[in-house]
Amino acid sequence: MPLVSMKEMLEKGKAEGYAVGQFNINNLEFTQAILKAAQEEKSPVILGVSEGAARYMGGFKLVASMVKELIEEYKVTVPVAIHLDHGSSYQKCAEAIHAGFTSVMIDGSHFPLEENIALTKKVVELAHFHGVSVEAELGRIGGQEDDLVVDDAEAAYAIPSECDQLVRETGVDCFAPALGSVHGPYKGEPNLGFDRMKEVNELTGVPLVLHGGTGIPTHDIQKAISLGTAKINVNTENQIASFNAVKEFIAANPDKYDPRKYLTAARDAIQETVQGKMREFGSSNKA
Repeated sequence: MPLVSMKEMLEKGKAEGYAVGQFNINNLEFTQAILKAAQEEKSPVILGVSEGAARYMGGFKLVASMVKELIEEYKVTVPVAIHLDHGSSYQKCAEAIHAGFTSVMIDGSHFPLEENIALTKKVVELAHFHGVSVEAELGRIGGQEDDLVVDDAEAAYAIPSECDQLVRETGVDCFAPALGSVHGPYKGEPNLGFDRMKEVNELTGVPLVLHGGTGIPTHDIQKAISLGTAKINVNTENQIASFNAVKEFIAANPDKYDPRKYLTAARDAIQETVQGKMREFGSSNKA
Protein backbone atom coordinates (compact mmCIF):
# COMPACT_ATOMS: atom_id res chain seq x y z
CA MET A 1 0.00 0.00 0.00
CA PRO A 2 1.42 3.46 -0.84
CA LEU A 3 2.15 5.96 1.92
CA VAL A 4 -0.84 8.07 3.03
CA SER A 5 -1.35 11.25 5.02
CA MET A 6 -2.51 11.14 8.64
CA LYS A 7 -5.77 12.96 8.00
CA GLU A 8 -8.09 10.06 7.22
CA MET A 9 -6.58 7.61 9.74
CA LEU A 10 -6.86 10.15 12.59
CA GLU A 11 -10.38 11.23 11.71
CA LYS A 12 -11.41 7.55 11.65
CA GLY A 13 -9.72 6.95 15.02
CA LYS A 14 -11.42 9.95 16.61
CA ALA A 15 -14.82 8.88 15.24
CA GLU A 16 -14.42 5.26 16.37
CA GLY A 17 -12.76 5.89 19.75
CA TYR A 18 -9.17 4.72 19.31
CA ALA A 19 -5.78 6.35 18.75
CA VAL A 20 -3.10 5.71 16.13
CA GLY A 21 0.43 5.47 17.45
CA GLN A 22 3.27 7.57 16.13
CA PHE A 23 6.40 5.51 16.65
CA ASN A 24 9.64 7.28 15.89
CA ILE A 25 12.15 5.61 13.61
CA ASN A 26 15.82 6.03 14.44
CA ASN A 27 17.46 3.51 12.12
CA LEU A 28 16.71 0.56 9.83
CA GLU A 29 15.82 -1.82 12.67
CA PHE A 30 13.28 0.58 14.22
CA THR A 31 11.62 0.97 10.83
CA GLN A 32 11.51 -2.77 10.19
CA ALA A 33 10.12 -3.50 13.66
CA ILE A 34 7.36 -0.88 13.51
CA LEU A 35 6.19 -1.85 10.02
CA LYS A 36 6.15 -5.53 10.98
CA ALA A 37 4.17 -4.71 14.13
CA ALA A 38 1.62 -2.70 12.16
CA GLN A 39 1.11 -5.46 9.62
CA GLU A 40 0.87 -8.12 12.33
CA GLU A 41 -1.68 -6.09 14.31
CA LYS A 42 -3.56 -4.92 11.19
CA SER A 43 -3.14 -1.40 12.53
CA PRO A 44 -2.63 1.94 10.83
CA VAL A 45 0.68 3.48 11.87
CA ILE A 46 2.58 6.76 11.78
CA LEU A 47 6.36 6.67 11.41
CA GLY A 48 7.73 9.75 13.18
CA VAL A 49 11.04 11.17 11.97
CA SER A 50 12.77 13.93 13.90
CA GLU A 51 15.19 16.23 12.13
CA GLY A 52 18.06 14.74 14.13
CA ALA A 53 17.08 11.17 13.24
CA ALA A 54 16.78 12.13 9.58
CA ARG A 55 20.30 13.57 9.64
CA TYR A 56 21.60 10.44 11.34
CA MET A 57 19.99 8.17 8.73
CA GLY A 58 21.19 10.17 5.73
CA GLY A 59 18.51 12.78 5.06
CA PHE A 60 14.80 13.03 4.34
CA LYS A 61 15.00 11.49 0.85
CA LEU A 62 16.89 8.43 2.04
CA VAL A 63 14.46 7.92 4.92
CA ALA A 64 11.41 8.20 2.65
CA SER A 65 12.97 5.80 0.14
CA MET A 66 13.85 3.30 2.87
CA VAL A 67 10.29 3.31 4.19
CA LYS A 68 8.78 2.87 0.72
CA GLU A 69 11.13 -0.01 -0.12
CA LEU A 70 10.40 -1.80 3.17
CA ILE A 71 6.65 -1.42 2.63
CA GLU A 72 7.06 -3.12 -0.74
CA GLU A 73 9.48 -5.77 0.55
CA TYR A 74 7.28 -6.69 3.52
CA LYS A 75 4.07 -6.44 1.46
CA VAL A 76 2.59 -4.02 3.98
CA THR A 77 -1.13 -3.50 3.34
CA VAL A 78 -2.04 -1.27 6.32
CA PRO A 79 -2.11 2.55 6.09
CA VAL A 80 1.33 4.05 6.82
CA ALA A 81 2.15 7.75 7.15
CA ILE A 82 5.68 9.13 7.33
CA HIS A 83 5.65 12.24 9.48
CA LEU A 84 8.20 14.96 10.23
CA ASP A 85 8.20 15.24 14.03
CA HIS A 86 8.76 18.73 15.49
CA GLY A 87 9.62 20.45 12.23
CA SER A 88 11.61 23.51 13.25
CA SER A 89 10.92 25.74 10.23
CA TYR A 90 8.96 26.20 7.03
CA GLN A 91 12.09 25.21 5.12
CA LYS A 92 12.48 21.88 6.95
CA CYS A 93 8.81 21.06 6.43
CA ALA A 94 9.16 21.89 2.73
CA GLU A 95 12.24 19.66 2.44
CA ALA A 96 10.38 16.76 4.03
CA ILE A 97 7.32 17.26 1.81
CA HIS A 98 9.42 17.35 -1.36
CA ALA A 99 11.35 14.27 -0.20
CA GLY A 100 8.13 12.23 -0.05
CA PHE A 101 6.90 12.62 3.53
CA THR A 102 3.12 12.42 3.73
CA SER A 103 2.72 14.44 6.94
CA VAL A 104 4.59 17.18 8.80
CA MET A 105 4.48 18.83 12.19
CA ILE A 106 5.40 22.49 12.33
CA ASP A 107 6.40 23.33 15.89
CA GLY A 108 5.89 27.05 16.37
CA SER A 109 5.06 26.62 20.06
CA HIS A 110 8.06 28.72 21.14
CA PHE A 111 6.76 31.73 19.19
CA PRO A 112 4.04 34.18 20.30
CA LEU A 113 0.58 33.04 19.19
CA GLU A 114 0.31 35.29 16.12
CA GLU A 115 3.75 34.18 14.83
CA ASN A 116 2.87 30.53 15.45
CA ILE A 117 -0.37 31.00 13.47
CA ALA A 118 1.37 32.77 10.57
CA LEU A 119 4.09 30.11 10.32
CA THR A 120 1.63 27.22 10.63
CA LYS A 121 -0.71 28.71 8.03
CA LYS A 122 2.18 28.99 5.55
CA VAL A 123 3.11 25.32 6.09
CA VAL A 124 -0.53 24.23 5.74
CA GLU A 125 -0.84 25.99 2.38
CA LEU A 126 2.18 24.15 0.96
CA ALA A 127 1.36 20.81 2.58
CA HIS A 128 -2.29 20.69 1.54
CA PHE A 129 -1.32 21.57 -2.03
CA HIS A 130 0.71 18.33 -2.01
CA GLY A 131 -1.92 16.25 -0.15
CA VAL A 132 0.19 16.23 3.02
CA SER A 133 -1.32 16.50 6.50
CA VAL A 134 -0.16 19.02 9.12
CA GLU A 135 0.10 18.90 12.90
CA ALA A 136 0.63 22.03 14.99
CA GLU A 137 1.42 22.61 18.66
CA LEU A 138 0.53 25.24 21.23
CA GLY A 139 2.07 25.53 24.68
CA ARG A 140 5.39 23.86 25.41
CA ILE A 141 5.73 20.16 26.14
CA GLY A 142 8.44 19.58 28.75
CA GLY A 143 11.39 17.18 28.70
CA GLN A 144 13.83 16.23 25.95
CA GLU A 145 13.43 14.36 22.70
CA ASP A 146 16.15 14.45 20.08
CA ASP A 147 17.17 18.12 19.50
CA LEU A 148 14.17 19.45 21.41
CA VAL A 149 14.79 20.45 25.03
CA VAL A 150 12.19 22.20 27.19
CA ASP A 151 12.85 22.64 30.89
CA ASP A 152 9.85 21.55 32.97
CA ALA A 153 9.66 25.07 34.41
CA GLU A 154 9.18 26.45 30.88
CA ALA A 155 6.41 24.00 29.99
CA ALA A 156 3.04 25.73 29.75
CA TYR A 157 -0.49 24.43 29.53
CA ALA A 158 -2.16 25.51 26.31
CA ILE A 159 -5.02 28.01 26.63
CA PRO A 160 -8.19 26.57 25.04
CA SER A 161 -9.33 29.83 23.39
CA GLU A 162 -5.89 30.21 21.77
CA CYS A 163 -6.05 26.60 20.58
CA ASP A 164 -9.39 27.32 18.94
CA GLN A 165 -7.97 30.41 17.24
CA LEU A 166 -4.92 28.58 15.90
CA VAL A 167 -6.91 25.64 14.50
CA ARG A 168 -9.56 27.91 12.96
CA GLU A 169 -7.10 30.29 11.31
CA THR A 170 -4.63 27.69 10.02
CA GLY A 171 -6.77 24.72 8.94
CA VAL A 172 -4.43 22.13 10.49
CA ASP A 173 -5.46 18.47 10.35
CA CYS A 174 -4.57 17.61 13.95
CA PHE A 175 -3.41 19.53 16.98
CA ALA A 176 -1.07 18.95 19.93
CA PRO A 177 -1.96 21.13 22.92
CA ALA A 178 0.52 21.07 25.80
CA LEU A 179 -1.52 19.55 28.62
CA GLY A 180 1.00 18.14 31.09
CA SER A 181 2.75 15.38 29.14
CA VAL A 182 6.54 15.37 28.70
CA HIS A 183 9.08 14.00 26.26
CA GLY A 184 11.29 11.28 27.74
CA PRO A 185 10.82 9.50 31.09
CA TYR A 186 8.44 11.04 33.62
CA LYS A 187 9.71 12.32 36.96
CA GLY A 188 6.89 11.12 39.20
CA GLU A 189 3.32 10.55 38.04
CA PRO A 190 2.02 12.17 34.83
CA ASN A 191 -0.48 14.95 35.49
CA LEU A 192 -2.53 15.47 32.35
CA GLY A 193 -4.95 18.38 32.12
CA PHE A 194 -8.10 16.49 31.19
CA ASP A 195 -10.47 19.41 31.82
CA ARG A 196 -8.57 21.53 29.31
CA MET A 197 -8.30 18.59 26.93
CA LYS A 198 -12.10 18.28 26.98
CA GLU A 199 -12.51 22.00 26.34
CA VAL A 200 -9.95 22.03 23.50
CA ASN A 201 -11.64 19.02 21.91
CA GLU A 202 -15.05 20.68 22.04
CA LEU A 203 -13.76 23.98 20.70
CA THR A 204 -11.54 22.75 17.86
CA GLY A 205 -13.19 19.52 16.71
CA VAL A 206 -9.94 18.21 15.18
CA PRO A 207 -8.13 15.04 16.29
CA LEU A 208 -5.86 15.83 19.25
CA VAL A 209 -2.29 14.60 19.67
CA LEU A 210 -0.66 13.44 22.89
CA HIS A 211 3.11 13.82 22.91
CA GLY A 212 5.22 11.93 25.43
CA GLY A 213 3.14 8.73 25.39
CA THR A 214 5.80 6.68 27.20
CA GLY A 215 4.96 6.05 30.84
CA ILE A 216 1.36 7.28 30.82
CA PRO A 217 -0.91 4.78 32.62
CA THR A 218 -3.46 2.92 30.51
CA HIS A 219 -6.43 4.52 32.30
CA ASP A 220 -5.08 7.98 31.42
CA ILE A 221 -4.52 6.88 27.81
CA GLN A 222 -8.12 5.67 27.62
CA LYS A 223 -9.43 8.90 29.12
CA ALA A 224 -7.40 10.97 26.66
CA ILE A 225 -8.82 8.94 23.76
CA SER A 226 -12.35 9.49 25.06
CA LEU A 227 -11.63 13.26 25.00
CA GLY A 228 -10.63 13.40 21.34
CA THR A 229 -7.01 12.23 21.34
CA ALA A 230 -6.47 10.23 18.15
CA LYS A 231 -2.67 10.25 17.88
CA ILE A 232 -0.23 9.23 20.63
CA ASN A 233 3.53 9.62 20.20
CA VAL A 234 5.91 6.96 21.54
CA ASN A 235 9.69 6.93 21.22
CA THR A 236 11.43 6.60 24.58
CA GLU A 237 9.76 3.28 25.41
CA ASN A 238 11.04 1.72 22.18
CA GLN A 239 14.51 3.12 22.73
CA ILE A 240 14.65 1.66 26.24
CA ALA A 241 13.34 -1.73 25.04
CA SER A 242 15.96 -1.77 22.28
CA PHE A 243 18.78 -0.78 24.64
CA ASN A 244 17.84 -3.40 27.21
CA ALA A 245 17.60 -6.14 24.57
CA VAL A 246 21.09 -5.34 23.27
CA LYS A 247 22.52 -5.30 26.81
CA GLU A 248 20.94 -8.65 27.61
CA PHE A 249 22.13 -10.21 24.35
CA ILE A 250 25.72 -9.07 24.85
CA ALA A 251 25.72 -10.21 28.47
CA ALA A 252 24.52 -13.67 27.40
CA ASN A 253 26.71 -13.82 24.27
CA PRO A 254 29.94 -11.90 24.98
CA ASP A 255 31.75 -13.45 22.01
CA LYS A 256 29.08 -12.64 19.37
CA TYR A 257 30.15 -9.40 17.73
CA ASP A 258 28.07 -9.59 14.53
CA PRO A 259 25.79 -6.51 14.74
CA ARG A 260 23.04 -8.38 12.91
CA LYS A 261 22.73 -10.66 15.94
CA TYR A 262 22.33 -8.06 18.67
CA LEU A 263 20.33 -5.72 16.44
CA THR A 264 17.91 -8.55 15.71
CA ALA A 265 17.31 -8.77 19.45
CA ALA A 266 16.73 -5.01 19.52
CA ARG A 267 14.35 -5.20 16.56
CA ASP A 268 12.31 -7.99 18.15
CA ALA A 269 12.01 -6.01 21.40
CA ILE A 270 10.80 -2.92 19.54
CA GLN A 271 8.23 -4.91 17.59
CA GLU A 272 6.85 -6.48 20.76
CA THR A 273 6.64 -3.07 22.46
CA VAL A 274 4.89 -1.47 19.48
CA GLN A 275 2.35 -4.29 19.20
CA GLY A 276 1.54 -3.86 22.89
CA LYS A 277 1.00 -0.13 22.38
CA MET A 278 -1.25 -0.69 19.37
CA ARG A 279 -3.44 -2.96 21.47
CA GLU A 280 -3.47 -0.42 24.30
CA PHE A 281 -4.41 2.43 21.95
CA GLY A 282 -7.16 0.30 20.36
CA SER A 283 -5.83 0.56 16.79
CA SER A 284 -5.31 -3.20 16.27
CA ASN A 285 -7.58 -4.59 13.55
CA LYS A 286 -8.60 -1.07 12.50
CA ALA A 287 -6.68 -0.96 9.21
